[in-house]
Amino acid sequence: MIDEAVTAGARQRTACSELGLDPRTVQRWKRPGASDARSTPKRVPHNRMSDSQRQHVIAVLTSPRFRNLPPKQVVPALADEGQYAASEATMYRMLRSERLLAHRENSRPRTHHRPPELVAHEANRVWCWDITYLRAAVRGQFYYLYLVEDLFTRRIVGFRVHENESAEEAAKLVESTCRELAVNSWNLHLHSDNGGPMKGATMLATLQRLGVVASFSRPRVSDDNPFAESLFRTMKYRPGFPRHPFSGIEQAREWVTRFVRWYNTEHLHSGLNFVTPEDRYYGRDTALLAARHAVYERARQKHPERWSGSTRNWSPAPAVTLNPNRVITPQ
Repeated sequence: MIDEAVTAGARQRTACSELGLDPRTVQRWKRPGASDARSTPKRVPHNRMSDSQRQHVIAVLTSPRFRNLPPKQVVPALADEGQYAASEATMYRMLRSERLLAHRENSRPRTHHRPPELVAHEANRVWCWDITYLRAAVRGQFYYLYLVEDLFTRRIVGFRVHENESAEEAAKLVESTCRELAVNSWNLHLHSDNGGPMKGATMLATLQRLGVVASFSRPRVSDDNPFAESLFRTMKYRPGFPRHPFSGIEQAREWVTRFVRWYNTEHLHSGLNFVTPEDRYYGRDTALLAARHAVYERARQKHPERWSGSTRNWSPAPAVTLNPNRVITPQ
């Protein structure tokens, strides 16, 4: 048909376009000795999981324990128990094929800007802190959660819930946290945004007396404090976060206390290669990640056909950088 069209005076490109073909494909077909190079149907991979194995993985992912967790949280939790069900990518593919992969909330991805840099090589060298709102029973009124996070370990080292937002309460929190943890405050950097409590006279005077170096985000750029913002997002997007206002400040304090306990001792943090902040803070992460590596090596030796390369990297997380631009490394 293309030859007839060309003979009648049409351009080959136009004739190919009418049939949905590329001219180069037709030219390749017309070469001497050319054959049909289209691939045959794909064969079933030799290392494909059986139906029973797939059903087992789906059952694990939809169990009451894991149904609210993504595969990146399930994999390290199973590894801590000496179990290997499937890789993270395989779990995602199975959930997608079963139409079980969906967000619990309508949300938009965040973008992070990068002002001056702080590098944390160990615990209690760089802290981030911020204040967030908790709805009260009276419309238009809020309780205020003051929260301090250690950058290197992501551990919540201090928190308070108050009925007001003030530099005095913030100063008391920082001072009491340094005292309770016996931190050498002269080697400590504290990063926050440009809010009133962060730059109030009482707060700045307390930091100067303690020897803490203050660091501030750029004006009107909330993403300059991404670790604190990410922590608040984790808190408010948890399945157990109250959908109704707190009836009183004591209820708010009790809920925040439970959240901090869960976050520090149970939450497998993705930025720490899925160990808890407490494990990172007290140095238990190295042994824990080494045990996970041993689990994967045993699984690879048992089923080598399921790996095309090395096993998953279970190395401890490196030093943490806040807003990498201009280096200000604590000494």
